[in-house]
Amino acid sequence: MRKFFTIVSLMALTLSACAEKEPQGEQEGKGQVAISCVVSTDVDTTRANVSCTTPQAEDFALTIKGGEYEANYTSLVDFNDGDNYLRYGEYEATVVAGDINKEGYDNAVFVGTTPFTISARKHTDVKVTATIANALVKVETTDNFKNYFEGGYALTLKTTAGNEFDVTAQSELLFIAPQSFTVTGTATKQSAQSGKKGVTVTLPEYKNEDVKAQTLYTVKFDVEQAGSAQLTITLNETLVESIDIEQELNDNAQ
Repeated sequence: MRKFFTIVSLMALTLSACAEKEPQGEQEGKGQVAISCVVSTDVDTTRANVSCTTPQAEDFALTIKGGEYEANYTSLVDFNDGDNYLRYGEYEATVVAGDINKEGYDNAVFVGTTPFTISARKHTDVKVTATIANALVKVETTDNFKNYFEGGYALTLKTTAGNEFDVTAQSELLFIAPQSFTVTGTATKQSAQSGKKGVTVTLPEYKNEDVKAQTLYTVKFDVEQAGSAQLTITLNETLVESIDIEQELNDNAQ
C-alpha cells in the first residue's frame, strides 16, 4: 500500500511540473496570436498603384473585438511584443494608420479589417490587408482650355470638411475624406479686339456627392471649338457637363 501511494504522489508531482512549464495563457484555454499587416495602394477606376507615402508596422493602431471583448493598442508592434494570448473564440482585428480628417497631398490613410479564430493551445497568424481609406482627386485642364482662356484662370476644390485647395495647376493627387467635393473657378476669355482685356467669367460648378474610399476621381476641364466653343467637364473621361461658352458664360465672375 505504501508503494502505491508513492507512485501516485510521483505522478501528481510530474503533472504539476508539466503544468507549470506551460504558458499561463494556455492553461486558461487561450491561444497565442501574431498579427501582421500588408499595405495595398491599389485604387478603383485605374486599378493601378498610386504613389504615396506608406506606413510601417509601428504606425498602425490596432483594435481587437470579439463578443464583449475589446482591446486597443497604439501600435501593432506593441501587441505582438506583449502578452498576445486571447481566449478561444471569434475575433476581428482592425488596423488604422493616419487621420482621415487631415486632408491634403500625400496624406494617405490606410485601414484594414480581418476576422480570425482563436483555438486553445494553438498559435494563430493573422494577416490584415490595409487599403487606402481616402478618396483621391486630380483636377486637370487641357491645352485647348488654357489657350482659350489665355487671360488666366483659377480653380479651387472644397471638401465636405470645409478645406479648400488651389488646384489651378495641380500636380499631385489630393487625399480627402470620402464624402463630397466641389470644384469652382473663374477664367478670362480671349479678347475680341486687339489691346482690349478679355472678359472674366465664372466657370460652372462641378460637385460630386457620391465620393467613395479607395477611388480616384479625375476632373478635367476642356474647350472644344468645333463650331461654337464648348466648355466641357469630364469625370474619369465621362462627360458630365457641356455648355456653349459664348451663350452661357457671360461676364458673371464674382
